Order: sequence, then C-alpha cells, then structure tokens
Amino acid sequence: MSLSNFIKGWAGEAMGAVAHWAFLDKSIYISLNNVTLPTSNGTTQIDHVVVSKFGIFVIEAKNIDGWIFGDAKAPQWSIVKPGRKFRMQNPLYQNYRHVKAIAEFLDVDEEKLHSVVMFWGECEFKTEMPSNVMSTGYTTYIKRFTAPLFSDDEVTAIAEALRSDALPKTWATRRLHLESLQTRHSSTTTCPKCASPLVMRTSRSGAAAGSKFYGCSAYPKCRHTIPCTDKA
Repeated sequence: MSLSNFIKGWAGEAMGAVAHWAFLDKSIYISLNNVTLPTSNGTTQIDHVVVSKFGIFVIEAKNIDGWIFGDAKAPQWSIVKPGRKFRMQNPLYQNYRHVKAIAEFLDVDEEKLHSVVMFWGECEFKTEMPSNVMSTGYTTYIKRFTAPLFSDDEVTAIAEALRSDALPKTWATRRLHLESLQTRHSSTTTCPKCASPLVMRTSRSGAAAGSKFYGCSAYPKCRHTIPCTDKA
C-alpha cells in the first residue's frame, strides 16, 4: 500500500470516527475504531465497530473519489475518474470476513451483527447499491435498527472484550496484519475472505467454460475464487 493510499484510508476512518462521536448517543452506542483481531486464519483489521443492544455494527470505511459501479454479488467493483478506471475488491466481501471474525471471536450469532459499508469522499454511485452500502445517511441507517438483541450487561461485556483482547494499535500490529494478508491470499486450501475451505471447481459457461478454479465452499454467502494455475 502506498503512503498516499494509507493516508487517504486513514482519513476515511477518521471521518467515520467523528461521525460516531457527533451523531450517535454514547449512552446507547459504544464506538470502537481500528480494531485488529487475531483469528484462526491470521489477523483481520476492522475500521469501526459500534456495539449496542440493537446489534453489533461492523463498518468498512472507504475514502474514494469518482464514479462507483458495483453489484452485491460481483467480486470486484469499478471506480471511474476522468481519464482513469480501476478496480477494487467488493467491500461487502471484505466486510464478510470481518463479520465472521467478530462472531467467532465473541461466540455470538452472526445474525446479531450488521455489515455496513460507508463511502466518504467525492464519490457517486452509478449502479443501485444494497441498503447497507451508502455515501450519506450513515448514522441514520444504524439508528433504524430498534429490535433489542443484547442486554445492557452483554453490550458492556462485548465492548470490553473487543477493547482488551484486540491487538495493540501499533506499527508492529499493522506489519503483522499485512504479512497475514499476504499469507492468506497465497493459500489454495483456505478462503482468505472467510476462512472456509477452498474446493476445486470447473467453469460451466462463458469464455472460461471447462477451466478449473478454486471456489469458496461457503458459496453463495462467500463468492471468492482463485484461478487454478496447475497445468497438470
């Protein structure tokens, strides 16, 4: 990751933290930022976690300028700027690993966790997005959830567990996380997104029909794939 991308990502996370502080009632919502957790498959870094009796909100923050084209089921989305076009990983897929990691870490039902993707910056969606992907109305969306899922004591215990057992916010932790990412993404046995086993599959249609690839065994919940380069 370049220094400019790191600074831009940090700025997006900072804006999310400010939004929590300014617009969420601190007597109801406990906000945690930049949480890195150890998992059975390396580490995972979560931009924001908001704990409340209405559930645990797992938030991926993106600071991006340009037009955004994406689909909930597509592995990659497109970002278009004047004279430039590039791809990014589907942030919903990225956040799925975060949701699963927190659910396992806390031993709570995934149904009590809410995935949220928030885009900051001068961006505009050019395709219809799911309701949990947004560029405005971030805290308003969180406040829509009003069904109690945890008791007050459980909320306190969850927040304390995430605070006390997360890895320290240091450069060493960031370096460890980057090394973990590299190791996960080179695996052909374990999905780097959700840690489910990868299985060999064969494309049945399109230009790649008949070719082999590794697919996540948790499909369709996780749609991660890796091309098979074995020529044997």
